[in-house]
Amino acid sequence: MIEEKHVLTMLVDNEPGVLSRVAGLFAGRGYNIESLCVAETVTPNVSRITITTKANEVLIEQIIKQLRKLVNVIKLRDLTGKLSVKREMALICVQAKPEHRAEILRIVDIFRCKVVDVGQEHYILEVTGDEGKLTALINLLTPMGIKKIARSGTLALFREPK
Repeated sequence: MIEEKHVLTMLVDNEPGVLSRVAGLFAGRGYNIESLCVAETVTPNVSRITITTKANEVLIEQIIKQLRKLVNVIKLRDLTGKLSVKREMALICVQAKPEHRAEILRIVDIFRCKVVDVGQEHYILEVTGDEGKLTALINLLTPMGIKKIARSGTLALFREPK
C-alpha cells in the first residue's frame, strides 16, 4: 500500500503527561512522527497537538482509533486534503557573502520573507508558507550556503464552511 503524508490535529486536556502519552502511542507501535507542534488554545485548559506522519490508509485508521481511545483527547481530525489550511514557519540562517547579498534580498522579496537578523557574514530569514514554498526557498538558498535551519513543522486548521 502507498504511504501518504497525513496531518492529524487534536484538542487535548492541557495537563502534564498528555503529550508524553500521545508521543508514546506513536513510539510504542513503531509509528514515525515527522513533525509535532503543541500549544495552548484560546481555552487555557485545552491544547492543540498537530502531528504529521506518513502512513497508508489502514495504518492511519489504526493510529486515529488508538488516539481517540486516549482519555485526554477531546477531539481529533485528519486534516489531510484540501479542507484545511496548512502552514509551516522556518528560520533560515544563510551565509551572506558580499557578492550574494543582493541576490538573497531579491529572493527574500519574491518569497515574501523577512530578514530578522543581519550579521557581517549572515542573514537570518523568517518564512511562512506551505511545505512547497519552504522547499523552493531552501533550494534557491542552498548554493549560497545555508548554515542552519529551524522549522516549526506543519500547523493546520480545518477550513470553516462558508
